[in-house]
Amino acid sequence: MEPKDPELSEPEAGMASDPREAPAALSGADVQGLGAGGEPGTMNQDTEVDMKEVELNELEPEKQPMNAASEAAVAGGAEKNGLVKIKVAEDEAEAAPGAKFTGLSKEELLKVAGSPGWVRTRWALLLLFWLGWLGMLAGAVVIIVRAPRCRELPAQHWWHRGALYRVGDLQAFQARDSGDLAGLKDRLDYLSSLKVKGLVLGPIHKNQKDDVEGTELKAIDPALGSREDFDSLLLAANKKSIHVILDLTPNYLGENSWFLPTQVDVVAAKMKEALDFWLKAGVYGFQVRDVENLTNAASHLADWQNITKSFKEDRLLLVGTGSSGLRPTLDLLESTKDLLLTSSYLASSAFTAEDTKLLVTQYLNATDSHWCSWSLSQAGLLTSFVPAQLLRLYQLLLFTLPGTPVFSYGDEIGLQATLPGQPAKAPVMLWDEASLPSASVGANMTVKGQNQDPNSVLSLFRRLSDQRGKERSLLHGDFHVLSTGYSLFSYVRHWDQNDRFLVVLNFGDVGLSARLGSSNLPASASLPAEANLLLSTHPDREEGTALALEQLHLEPHEGLLLRFPYVA
Repeated sequence: MEPKDPELSEPEAGMASDPREAPAALSGADVQGLGAGGEPGTMNQDTEVDMKEVELNELEPEKQPMNAASEAAVAGGAEKNGLVKIKVAEDEAEAAPGAKFTGLSKEELLKVAGSPGWVRTRWALLLLFWLGWLGMLAGAVVIIVRAPRCRELPAQHWWHRGALYRVGDLQAFQARDSGDLAGLKDRLDYLSSLKVKGLVLGPIHKNQKDDVEGTELKAIDPALGSREDFDSLLLAANKKSIHVILDLTPNYLGENSWFLPTQVDVVAAKMKEALDFWLKAGVYGFQVRDVENLTNAASHLADWQNITKSFKEDRLLLVGTGSSGLRPTLDLLESTKDLLLTSSYLASSAFTAEDTKLLVTQYLNATDSHWCSWSLSQAGLLTSFVPAQLLRLYQLLLFTLPGTPVFSYGDEIGLQATLPGQPAKAPVMLWDEASLPSASVGANMTVKGQNQDPNSVLSLFRRLSDQRGKERSLLHGDFHVLSTGYSLFSYVRHWDQNDRFLVVLNFGDVGLSARLGSSNLPASASLPAEANLLLSTHPDREEGTALALEQLHLEPHEGLLLRFPYVA
């Protein structure tokens, strides 16, 4: 390796010794004395540029004084690489003299604005603006006047917006002998997943069998919990928008739910005290059952309803009767306002389309504007009355009729009271495999087994409960029965300008093609050529598809819920 040229090393050492001074420019002789590869000779243009770049970079950028280049240029009269020349004179020379625009002065602007032409223009534009504005206003008024009026919404309370869920026996519901109020609190998340609006609880008060004096309607049976447990349950239920209705049927452990007829006055006095006590405790209503055994029932129910409603308007009285006749049912409804009644009225059907259609239409026509509730009994399971193949069909029916559906615990999974090992009076709720009464009962009949199955009875129950709670047509819409063929029951629910719902139920054992007649429907609810399938009680249907109503085919025991839009 050859040693560095000492003549090139000296400037570098000089620069390192005093960074404040820029390196002197190379003389002409020095430039001529260097050739390509460091040999003496004449430097070409590229080499000159390279040397200037080296000279410029000898100092680090941050160490070069800002005035170094200008001092060198003044001293040597030479152009220094790295300087930027601004050709101000040339640029100014290119511009024509006197061509710079400075705009109009204030006086000139005022003079032009006051000219007759501009005045007329401004008035014309102002007139056009106001004419356009008035035209849009007039158009909006016409649209509002010609638009269809929105129908006034009916007054609704919480029991109008969803189903009620009955838990009569805490121990059976919790599938253990020590079921209590604290355990029921742990099941509130499950009830919330069912989207029920009310929990009908009990009876849970002290009842000395057939002893009216030993029955305390204001005290909780110690075997079921304490007052603190009950208050904690109320608080937790309120947070989940579940309203607790307390069953106060007095002699629920005895032979006659209302004791002896001669004791009716004592019972009535105890009931009034208990109603006031529990309303102040925070319950949202009361249930009494077997009122067909209550002497002078209409008068007592009216008194208890007045106490309930005078406390607050959104408190409920739920009355149960074992009667299945229409006349006794109507007599009870006529005695009080806003009373909900559960009975065995629908259970008197032969479970055919014709019988069910007749019972429903008769009941709705007889009750007129009274808000209805729908169940098959005052306390029992659906499977105790409905054939197994029609269970899903009846779930769809109860959720889509105008009124409040009322279910007992276990109806959502198709719980059967006749399973091997089940007590007939209060069947054990099947939560998981541990609560199965015998080895012959499958895990697919439990809540755990059905929870993740989209085709289970539990999944259908949840979907129906969700749809009813969020659709105005199903909540409080009008009800119109369609003329159909044999074994079919079909109706339309519609409200104002909301989506309409078509329900078609096949009670028969064979598949049928529906012939839907809409001659009695109002024009606003007339059937379209096709409707979207929202859900089916049969898992094989492809939901979400459009079905032609003229070619609508139903499988045996199948129910369909279809949706179609409002058309002005």
